[in-house]
Amino acid sequence: MKYNKAIRDKIPEIIQQSGHTAEIKKMTNEEFLIEIEKKLIEETEEYLKNKDPSELVDVLEVVYRIAQLRGISKQKLDEIRFKKIQERGAFEDNLFLINTNE
Repeated sequence: MKYNKAIRDKIPEIIQQSGHTAEIKKMTNEEFLIEIEKKLIEETEEYLKNKDPSELVDVLEVVYRIAQLRGISKQKLDEIRFKKIQERGAFEDNLFLINTNE
């Protein structure tokens, strides 16, 4: 079965323990960044389809790895997040913009 996608670090071991074999390629950070950004779309679509909280965890894990590959720590990501909340708010009030008179 062909997958051609970024996977978690322990997946090769899990495949082997199940009695199967897998062809795995170790990528450079630059190559992997392209693939892990595709993975963000995949994981987001899986969450939207299933509404499973474990899919949200996958989305977070992918976001953290993308940030890391772009030189941004989890701490820095949170700093940026909190600054944006201060400037533009969060999503706590469930607001939905219908239109403006621009």
